[in-house]
Amino acid sequence: MAITSTRPEAPATARTADKAGAKVYKPYSNWFYLPTAVIYGVLFLVPTFASLYFSLTRWSLFESKFIGLDNFKLFFQEPALVKGFTNTLIYAVVTSGSKVVLGLLLAVLLTSQIIARGYLRSVVFFPVLVSTIGVGLTFTVLMNPEKGLINESLGLLGITGPGWLTDPKWALLSVAAVDVWKGVGLATLIYIAGIVSIPREYMEAARVDGAGSWQQFWQIVLPLSRPATVTVIILSLIGGLRSFDLIWAMTRGGPGFTSDVIASVIYKQYQAGFYGLSTAGNVILFVVVTAVILPLSWFLNRKEVDL
Repeated sequence: MAITSTRPEAPATARTADKAGAKVYKPYSNWFYLPTAVIYGVLFLVPTFASLYFSLTRWSLFESKFIGLDNFKLFFQEPALVKGFTNTLIYAVVTSGSKVVLGLLLAVLLTSQIIARGYLRSVVFFPVLVSTIGVGLTFTVLMNPEKGLINESLGLLGITGPGWLTDPKWALLSVAAVDVWKGVGLATLIYIAGIVSIPREYMEAARVDGAGSWQQFWQIVLPLSRPATVTVIILSLIGGLRSFDLIWAMTRGGPGFTSDVIASVIYKQYQAGFYGLSTAGNVILFVVVTAVILPLSWFLNRKEVDL
């Protein structure tokens, strides 16, 4: 009597055979990836290569003239570019570093046994949901050197507040502080997800061995939160290097060029009608972000801790 197998076979569309005759199972057909490839090509590849071409031309809405690398040469001769490039790096480092430190500390606090923990988490995350332009306009009023609430509050304590957005020494750092206030909630959320994923057995074993709160943080929480730290650093740096909207809403790059970043310099060139020059600036910004993020991402991820 013949015995037939009742084991279900894989769908024919997902089963292929290699040259040796062994069955190789593919979860999806190659055609499954086609829509994603088309969307990626239309929304990213085509604009990217178009930008590369137009950065080598002097163009308007109706015509373009190929001029080679002249736009890049002219862009690097702009005095505002050097200042904008320096400000971009300072802004990115200050905001990303602050978000890492504050986000980690807030996450440790908000994963401890405190009263109204859920409510406090919502309060910390709320600024992330607010419009960036709205935040910029609000803090522009609050930081007014004469009638702003911040300086008036400092005056009650006998402290003369500076011109937060009008003093060249304070303008860029003031905008960076507002950026941290708005973005630290996302960093905190990422750290909370990393901390709650740490097995409780590690903490219990540390307490049994007599480890205090500081030792638990330094020896367990900090090392095992490395993936969250890498994520926060990369996202914050990308945001800082590409920063524009908050700076433009609060200072428009002023006073003078003291709070200009690369993106605001590009926008000013576009406003002046130098479209090819501004396109070249966009290509430079893309190269700068790529040159910073890719090596940093590789360096941070090569020693990632595995649970």
